[in-house]
Amino acid sequence: MLVSHRRSLTAAREGGEPAGQIAARASVPAFVADYRLAPEHAFPAALDDARAAYRALATQFGAGRVAVVGDSAGGGLALSLLQQEPGVRCGVLLSPWTDLALTGASIDANAANDPFLTRAGLEAGVRQYLGAHDCRDPRASPLYGPTRETPPIQAHVGTAEILLDDSLRLGSHDRIEVHVWEGMPHVFPSNIGLFEAAQSAHELIAAFLRAELAI
Repeated sequence: MLVSHRRSLTAAREGGEPAGQIAARASVPAFVADYRLAPEHAFPAALDDARAAYRALATQFGAGRVAVVGDSAGGGLALSLLQQEPGVRCGVLLSPWTDLALTGASIDANAANDPFLTRAGLEAGVRQYLGAHDCRDPRASPLYGPTRETPPIQAHVGTAEILLDDSLRLGSHDRIEVHVWEGMPHVFPSNIGLFEAAQSAHELIAAFLRAELAI
């Protein structure tokens, strides 16, 4: 399993959140990609690193034995990878940021509900990552990419997030199942000791991964 976020491999092995929880519950090993970050390494450095990590794992274990998991910006990166590398077996997205053009209505509609993210913060992130590059390039904003051609994907998002629509708009594709959790904040599965919904989400993720990887 390739996990697309910045937590250390040591944390994953020791049960860190959420990589360790996912790996332990699904009974799979996890590799956590320490990909390059903006603004020092702007687009497409992160995607290049994710593709290199996936290809190395696919060479070692076989493409059909690799799942990709990502949260937040890493969730968008994971979806971009799934679109770019059709050999990936499946994917899990936690509160993914899929639209760097920031067109989702929930960005403003949920502004008072989201305790973590703001439109201004997202705009700053876009500038650092993309500069003057097209915000709708599917490699950066996979909402605009060939999602119908991706492998099976399970996504989780909370109704209190400004990025809610970044997941809801993925639900129109029949290979993506989107689980919407009432009142939950951004990347809520990382708080498994705090939210009952986080526990339930992890159970769904584990079942999905085990079924897809035939464990």
